[in-house]
Parts: sequence; structure tokens; C-alpha cells
Amino acid sequence: MKNLQSFGALARALERSSQKLAADLAVTMEKCAVVVELAAKAEIGHYQTENMGPFSVWAPLAPSTVAEKRAKGYASEGNDNPLLRTGEMRDSIEHESNFRQFGVGSKDEILVYQELGTDRGIPPRPVLAPALYRNVKTILAEVGKTIEKNIAGEI
Repeated sequence: MKNLQSFGALARALERSSQKLAADLAVTMEKCAVVVELAAKAEIGHYQTENMGPFSVWAPLAPSTVAEKRAKGYASEGNDNPLLRTGEMRDSIEHESNFRQFGVGSKDEILVYQELGTDRGIPPRPVLAPALYRNVKTILAEVGKTIEKNIAGEI
């Protein structure tokens, strides 16, 4: 960390920091958005049972669903591939970011039904919310490091 010799030097350092902080945070938010996006995509095709936080573990797929998926080649013995069929829904997950925030989501309505469940018997099988939950400590640490390094003049 730099040693500043006067309050004037501190004021100039803080002014430089404030001018650069938005750009530094934009880079960090983009990195964090990518982490969450990749984590959400990685969950599709695997039952979620651990580290779910406030989210329920996934119930096994219905036998009729497993049979249909196997008949179409989307599942095999011992691997039901929950939520995975063609990969289209997984690949629809994307992110946006700016220096203040980031978002990870999809325009695929089926993912909304899977994330939240339906009143027609589809249980919730969330991937977006758990991906964020599992990475929140990393995200907060990265944002904190960016702010700290910015104020210290290290970036």
C-alpha cells in the first residue's frame, strides 16, 4: 500500500480511485457473471443434492419421464440426465453485466418452469438460484478485492 504524505495526496488518490472504480468493477462483475453462468450450465444433467442452501434437493425423475428419455436417446441406464435433452435449454443460459450488477438467466420459458416448478406436477429443479448461492462468497470476495486494490492504487 502506498504511503501518502498529506491530506491533499489522499484526496488526489481517492479522486483517481473514484474515476477508475466503475471500470474496475465492470471487469469484476463480468468475471463473476461468467462464473455463475458456467455453474448453472454445469448443473443441468445432474441431480442436485448437496450445498443447495434454501433450495430443495431434486426429486428423482418420474419413471415415465426416464423411459421416454431413454427411448429418445436422452438418457441411459444409471444416468437420467435431469433437465438435459438436446442441450438447447442449457445453452440458452446467458449473462449480462455492468459495473453495478450482473444477471444470469434465459429466455427459454421451459427453464422458468424447471426453476420454479409448476402447478401441473413439475417439481422445482432450480439451477440459476443455486449457482448464485454456491458462488456468493466468491463474488463478494472478488468485489471486495477489486475495491481494495482500486483504493490502494494497485489496479
